[in-house]
Amino acid sequence: MLELFILETCPYCKKVTDFMDENKIKYRKIDIKDKASEDSLIQIGGKRQVPFLVDTDRNIQMYESADIIEYVKTLM
Repeated sequence: MLELFILETCPYCKKVTDFMDENKIKYRKIDIKDKASEDSLIQIGGKRQVPFLVDTDRNIQMYESADIIEYVKTLM
């Protein structure tokens, strides 16, 4: 399962979500405007930076929109 921590106003997050939506990639969007989601992001990733991808099936975690898109391409 792909989980993507985002902030709706973040242009880098939009870049990733647009790519995933256009390519019909299934993922769970987690907006950190919710305090509990923000806390979860910091607990998992160590910092408050978005976008942040968690691939729970492969135990992969990463920041940076370009890296996320390149990683998702390998799953297509």
